[in-house]
Amino acid sequence: MHDVVRPVLAGRRTDKKREEVVFFIFSAQDRHLTSESMESDSLGQLILTGVPAPRLDLKAENLFRRIQPGGFILFTRNIESAAQLRKLTDDLRSLSVVEPIITIDQEGGRVSRLRLIGNEPPNAQQLRDKNDVDLIRRHGDITGRLLRLFGFNLDLCPVLDISFDDEADNSLRGRCYGKVVDQVVLNAGAFNEAMRGQGITSCGKHFPGYSAAFIGSDGPPGHPTNLVDSMMTCHGWYPCFEPKRTPATLSYRVVTELLREELAFDGLIMTDDLDMGAILNEYGLEQTIRLAIAAGNDLAMICHRIPEIDNVHRILARLPRDQIDRGLASVARFKEKLAPPDKFSEAAFRKIDNEIWDLRVAVLGEERARQRSPEDAKRSPVEMY
Repeated sequence: MHDVVRPVLAGRRTDKKREEVVFFIFSAQDRHLTSESMESDSLGQLILTGVPAPRLDLKAENLFRRIQPGGFILFTRNIESAAQLRKLTDDLRSLSVVEPIITIDQEGGRVSRLRLIGNEPPNAQQLRDKNDVDLIRRHGDITGRLLRLFGFNLDLCPVLDISFDDEADNSLRGRCYGKVVDQVVLNAGAFNEAMRGQGITSCGKHFPGYSAAFIGSDGPPGHPTNLVDSMMTCHGWYPCFEPKRTPATLSYRVVTELLREELAFDGLIMTDDLDMGAILNEYGLEQTIRLAIAAGNDLAMICHRIPEIDNVHRILARLPRDQIDRGLASVARFKEKLAPPDKFSEAAFRKIDNEIWDLRVAVLGEERARQRSPEDAKRSPVEMY
């Protein structure tokens, strides 16, 4: 825990016992952590929401002040310049009573939001093919410092899926650290350790593994889970766990029995984006939220239908108290790990951005380094925003 962090104990009396939840709060004025009281039944803490634009308008400010989301996820629609991005993350903190999770997809390659304003890091496959784990550690270290500079405290990576076909034109192309479990553990672990060393928490994805997820799949591939601070569940269907077609995100057998119990994962668990077609085409909002929390997820991710977080909050208020308390406790434990942002300057950003270019050249050579990933966004919804 960062040495300036001080815990805030908040309690709620139940019929049998007092539930205590520890939260950590940033002061909007001096950006340091301060102690304030916080009710433990703050349902918004179970919501990870998108942000509509590069700047907060009055409507968004009022919504976020009222709901008090547990976290915010940013996309390219939120990024115009380095200074603008840092102001946005500062503004999100200033609206939040409890220190929020502020996250982004910054993997490397085509799934690198910050390439919009700077250099594109090499992707996981390029780093893996170079067969130099020190370069992967360097990537993790640079990524951690870059995100900390912009006010983020969680990166939605590393991808822990196993590549069974590097040439398959699908959502995982270029994003996998290995073709077998041991290779993923070594490479993703090196990235993860270095990034976390810079004060950025990590999220493994996509549990239990998209690599072999398809209709009729016999089961998920091996998935190294305990490398990371949090885990994102996926929307694939695994008939070995759910004979009736059910996304893993909404499956108690996958989220609780497999991830929590069999694999003994004790970190934060979040859904993948609940705006994705695999969910929207089959379930209404209320059923989705009820099933996601009942399955064992701690955070419900709503990336694009942002006004719906009002309805999500009302749905959460009707869920069983034990499910809510479990989620709040998990979010609170996770937030103990969050570190405050570094002081921002354009010069600091340029220095890190130059390091990204140097890493890209070291991995790819200067000629290939000049060829950025295509912008066509055809392979994966994660590239579209």
